[in-house]
Amino acid sequence: MLEFNQTRPGEPQYLQGFGGDTSNAVIAAARAGARTCYLTRIGADWFGDELMALWQREGVDASAVERERDTHTGIYFVTHRDGGHEFSYLRAGSAASHMTPAWLPRERVRQAKILHVSGISLAISPTARETVFEAMREAREAGTQVSFDSNLRLQLWPLEVARAAITQAVTLCDLFLPSLDDAAALSGLNSPDAILDWAHALGAPQVVLKLGADGALASDGTRRQHIDGLPVPALDATGAGDCFCGNLLARLAGGDTLWTAAHYANAAAALAVQGFGAVAPLPYRHQVEALLCDR
Repeated sequence: MLEFNQTRPGEPQYLQGFGGDTSNAVIAAARAGARTCYLTRIGADWFGDELMALWQREGVDASAVERERDTHTGIYFVTHRDGGHEFSYLRAGSAASHMTPAWLPRERVRQAKILHVSGISLAISPTARETVFEAMREAREAGTQVSFDSNLRLQLWPLEVARAAITQAVTLCDLFLPSLDDAAALSGLNSPDAILDWAHALGAPQVVLKLGADGALASDGTRRQHIDGLPVPALDATGAGDCFCGNLLARLAGGDTLWTAAHYANAAAALAVQGFGAVAPLPYRHQVEALLCDR
């Protein structure tokens, strides 16, 4: 989606950027050095042109992205208040919501080392939901690892519908990447360790629970490790979780262990919250390595 991010709370000044959780994650992975490909549908409009140019600049293979005429690309606004940031979406009926299993570029899924999908893609329409499930099943059949970020957005669907779909998605993933807030809403639990137990019981072999400023808690079902948050001057947390996911997956694809990858992703997210917008502050590999060397 195209992003308009409020630069000063309470003032009508917005910085134009880009967003979309999986797009943010794939760009983060590309900046971390991974070879990436993105699958979606966007409008044949100016906003879609800008997104295609963005992915080209970032080195993301967007050759399988489909442009849909007479349908718009999604837009969202980010406003900032004392309690954090809020989102307002203009994406009902967007090109992305028109994804169907028949459209799915299956060979791209089968060729990938890791497929990353999101709860937002499950939420935007019933056909998009079925497309995500079909992609996950296709990946598992081909031996492609499946990563799933719950990214719960209750503006898009009721909690009970979300809980059922996300539970199904967890049974199809190899790596589950929820935030603490998402997991608490979905499970009714508040303890991070209890949430890990819940996630493993649903069928996720590996879980990394994103804890915001408190870091992350990673588990492979046998071992658990807490990664401490890094104290930084945070300006905007938009896309920080996507940054974490993209960097984690890039490092896993490169051969890191879950624990090493989680440490790296935690540092990347700490850098991302120091700028405005979902994409512009995403760090490059040398920036993350420099921060880790300083710690």
